Amino acid sequence: MNATTPEGLDAHLVVERGAFRIDLRLHVAPGETVALLGPNGAGKTTALRALAGLEALTDGHIALNGAVLDGAACSTVPPEDRRIGVVFQDYLLFPHLTAIDNVAFGPRRRGTGRAEARALASAWLDRVGLAGFGKRRPKQLSGGQAQRVALARALAADPALLLLDEPLAALDARTRLDTRAELHRHLAEHTGPAIVVTHDPVDALMLADRLVVVEDGRAVQEGDAESVTARPRTDYIARLVGLNLYRGKASGTAIRLDSGAVLTAAEALEGEAFAAFPPSAVALYRSEPDGSPRNTWEATVAGVHRHGDHLRVQLDGPLRAAADVTPAAAAQLGLEPGQRIWAAVKATEIRAYPA
Repeated sequence: MNATTPEGLDAHLVVERGAFRIDLRLHVAPGETVALLGPNGAGKTTALRALAGLEALTDGHIALNGAVLDGAACSTVPPEDRRIGVVFQDYLLFPHLTAIDNVAFGPRRRGTGRAEARALASAWLDRVGLAGFGKRRPKQLSGGQAQRVALARALAADPALLLLDEPLAALDARTRLDTRAELHRHLAEHTGPAIVVTHDPVDALMLADRLVVVEDGRAVQEGDAESVTARPRTDYIARLVGLNLYRGKASGTAIRLDSGAVLTAAEALEGEAFAAFPPSAVALYRSEPDGSPRNTWEATVAGVHRHGDHLRVQLDGPLRAAADVTPAAAAQLGLEPGQRIWAAVKATEIRAYPA
């Protein structure tokens, strides 16, 4: 790392703990918010803790605005000297301090006088909508209020990097909706890089400029929300965005899947490919359909459950898939587990893209 290191965050995080290993490269520009999205146990929080200096690197480096915080070429900068603001999942407010003193803690530690730090803290509480709450202790705050105090505490320290670990996970549905919108506003105003760790796709899509999907300690896909959701590359991402996803080898419009089944898409492609289609594209029939569907197969109903205004039907067979039908259609078909049924998807509904 040298003077040419770009502004923002540049990190290669390698952390080994027993059989678990993360190997993750992150580049976050000033003013950009990146969401680390993935299932529980993927390594998201470990990556965040490594950035904060709470988890030792096995290898790699962390550089922030050109200054190396950790790496083989320098001594590790301790957490308290990293100018990094962290909002933990459980907020971890100091229980013996009032809200205003929690927020003033960072500026005070950096040498700001008590009166000036409390004035700054009061201003931040006002900015997060908690004017008049300064004298309350954490146990006197609701979940949403505690989250906002934790955010104000992190921002009041003027962090060069902001890290948020599942910041909305502890909130009820209504509070989560309001707080998410408020958090988005504050992230948009933050001039440094920010990273949000979450397993909730809605939080990731609403809060972040870019998504990095982490599975088994490594990035499996990254990009803006549109590109990631339009072309998922793992089953986990496909489930998040509600798509049936398959991998195989394309030859023209035919895609021979790893399972041996063949799908026909509308557009021609050659080589390793993914094929995806939404459950709403799957039509179900009691008997083999007449007409022009290019992709038709006999399946077994593995399960039926409510999914919004529709019913989600899980299909087993040569092509395992999910299909969405209306309650009226399900009643007409008499759907129940174990039932044999025919499924069809039009070629125009199948999105094929290189693997």
